[in-house]
Amino acid sequence: MKKRPVTPSYIVFYILFLPDSWRILIGIIFSAFLTPLAVTPEMGISAKVLIYIMMATIGYGASGIPGRWISAAFKKLILGDNLPK
Repeated sequence: MKKRPVTPSYIVFYILFLPDSWRILIGIIFSAFLTPLAVTPEMGISAKVLIYIMMATIGYGASGIPGRWISAAFKKLILGDNLPK
């Protein structure tokens, strides 16, 4: 079977259809909104960075099911009845 060429549109669709890309985005959003509530002004920059990374990781871990739902919705929206089985 012939390999598909890697084109920019192929990469975009791959990112849209991959549940992990949505989990990463949800983790970053989770971190951006909740970390300012957890840090204090006395914390150093390294402590703040660590808290941001920890919150993003928690958001990534907690968003498994929503990430799959978003990915499946994009597949259905874009591919319609041509979904691979």
